[in-house]
This record gives sequence, C-alpha cells and structure tokens, in this order.
Amino acid sequence: MPLIALGLNHHTAPVALREQVAIDAEATAPALLALASQAGVDEAVILSTCNRTELYCSVQEGAEDAPGAWLHAHTQMTPGRLDEFLYRHTDDEAVRHVFRVATGLESMVLGEPQILGQVKNAWRAARSARTLHAPMDRLLQNAFTVAKRVRTETRIGSGPVSVAFAAVRLVEQAFADLRESCVLLVGAGDTIELAIRHLIERGVQRLIVANRTIETAQALVNPVGGYAIALADLPKHLAEADIVISATASRTPILDAPMLRAALRQRRRRPMLLMDLAVPRDIEPSVAKLPDLFLYTIDDLQQAVEAGRRSREASVREAEAIIDLQVERYLAWSRANRFDRPLRCYRATAEAQRDEVLARAREMLAAGRDPGQALEYLAHTLTGKLLHTPSVRLHEAAEHGDQALLDAAARLFDMHGHDE
Repeated sequence: MPLIALGLNHHTAPVALREQVAIDAEATAPALLALASQAGVDEAVILSTCNRTELYCSVQEGAEDAPGAWLHAHTQMTPGRLDEFLYRHTDDEAVRHVFRVATGLESMVLGEPQILGQVKNAWRAARSARTLHAPMDRLLQNAFTVAKRVRTETRIGSGPVSVAFAAVRLVEQAFADLRESCVLLVGAGDTIELAIRHLIERGVQRLIVANRTIETAQALVNPVGGYAIALADLPKHLAEADIVISATASRTPILDAPMLRAALRQRRRRPMLLMDLAVPRDIEPSVAKLPDLFLYTIDDLQQAVEAGRRSREASVREAEAIIDLQVERYLAWSRANRFDRPLRCYRATAEAQRDEVLARAREMLAAGRDPGQALEYLAHTLTGKLLHTPSVRLHEAAEHGDQALLDAAARLFDMHGHDE
C-alpha cells in the first residue's frame, strides 16, 4: 500500500499561495475526515504550519493521485493549479521526508524545535479523527524518536534556532539600539512567546502584547514588565509601536492600510517596522506602499537565517546519517508487518475454530457424555476444521497444475520426504 507525502512549503511556494492552502486548527478535523473518505485513501494526516501544508496518506494501488485531487478541491482551485508548487514523495522517500520534517531539516530555520511540536499536534489530530492506523501511527512515533536522537546526538540545535529568533535578529539589524524601541506583539502563541524572550535578552524595555484573550496576553507579558491589550484596542496603541511583530492564526488580516495610515499620522513620520510571521498573513500586503513603513513577511527571513544554516552543515550530515538508519529500520518493520498479516489472520481464524470446538466439547461433558467421546470429538473436529481450507486449496492446485503453490506448501508444512 503506497505511502504518499504531498505538499508545498517555503522552498516551493510564495507566502501568497501558502496562505490559500493553509488549514487552521479548527478546520483540521473535518479536513481529515474529508481526505480519508476519498476513494482509495486509507490513512490521512495533515500538517499545516506557517511554512508548509503537507498531506501524509497511505493509499491503495492506483489511488496515488487522490490526495492531490482532494487538495485542489479543498482549496477550490482549478485542477493542476498547484502542480508546479507541489512536491510528492512516495514510500521510502516519503518516510525520509517525514523524518526530515520532524527533525527540522526541512525548516526555514534549520533545526528549529517548534516543528516537532507541530508534527505531534498533527498526529494527535489524526488520532482523534480516527484517520490513523498502525502503519502511519508507527511512522510518526518513529519520527518523534528520530527527532529526539538528532537533537541529542548532534549540534543542529545549538544556539537559538527559531523563526522568532530570526525575526528579532532582522529587527536588530534595522534598529541600532532596541532598548529605546517600543515593540508591539500581536498574538500569544509559541512564536510570540519566543520573540518576547529574545527581545528581553536584547534589552527591550517597552513591550505590548495584543491578543483576543487578554488574560493569555497578560500571562506572557506580566513577568517581563510589559502590558497587555485586547485585540479590539489595537488601533488605540498602534502609534506607540516602533516595531510590530505579528503571528496569529487569524484567517483574515488583522492590520490593514487605514489602521496603519492613521497610526503613521500620529507618529509624524517616525518609521515603523512590521514583521508578519503568520500564514495566512496578519498584515494586509498593500500597507507596504505606505511611506515610513517597512513590511517584512516570513519569506523575507531567508537571508537572516542563512548564516546559521551554514554553521550547522556538519550537524546536518550527522542528522542525515541517523535518518538513513532509521528509514531502513522503519521500512524493515513495515515489510515484516505487511507479510505478517496473513499469519495473524490465519492464527485468529484457528483460535476462533478452537474456541468453538472446545465450547462444544465442554457442553458434552456437562451433559454427562463419556470424556473419551468428548476428547475424540474435540481432536477429530478441530483437525478437520484446521485442515479443511488448506486441503481444498492444495487439491485445487494439484488439479490445475499450480506447482508453485504445491512447492510452497511442501516448504511450509515440511512435507519433503513424506510422499509415500
């Protein structure tokens, strides 16, 4: 049964396209059920982050195109619209890709640890939706183990490695002294939490966190001396910010041109730097045309992270060696699991037949029948049931000259030398 990994990421598609394909947390469960209901799709996992949307599916032979067809239909794009941006890995390459994603080797910020948590969330969502069975469940749990080994046995995670760190680093290049700047952060997820940590390390003293749930924002900012505001109050405080970093799960922009134009008027030509780390984007792209405003999206971080990537090249080679070994181990388990299935089915059938005959023999004893008769019934009937299907198939093979099956049976039942 082919395993497919299909998707697009920051290497293959711009943010404008990625945000059209992104699937948010609330939409994941129904999307999983819809994907798994496609003809030929047996298992489905959806991973959607700011940098990628990927489908992991096990499919029946001939249904390899089903995930791509579903993605086009789900995004309401014409068939083939996404093809030039999509990559597809099958079987062993799909296994390798899953392991690379979980370890951060496919991330914009090489080795960033947040992706592992996102893969785990995708796994939990698929488990809850019951679109995950033993083979892919084992694959993802192996991916978690591989990611942990890579992080402990290599230096790929040495130093700060995250989108948040890259964003703060880019902001630092634009502002000579961050300590004199006011930073407004929109959202309260992991990216914003990491950004706050890095900003504090660089001496930022004026922090504002805006979030739909103000209590969540307060929990983030109170320990570091900033203040929290409700998202609805954002226009009142926007003019205070020299730097805005936004990373929410909103499906529509939170900051638009009229809001920013009003803030810039109040700032009297003092420049603003906006960093949009969300997909779909939090900041309306047209605001980039406003004077005294500098807008960066997540795709603009590539240059900022390149130096860190070069410094980790040796660790990448070590990580690849660990992944190669674990891919082989998973494939060996998968082959054994696939070929072991007939044995499990045969054993289950035999045990059911045993239980049925044993129950009848016990009834005979309970009814006062002679124990010898009960034992004879048990032995004769059980032997007949166990040998019936193999005997019929071997008889058919002999009639049709199926020598391959006869030879296999001779090996299976060790019948060589017992022809007389």
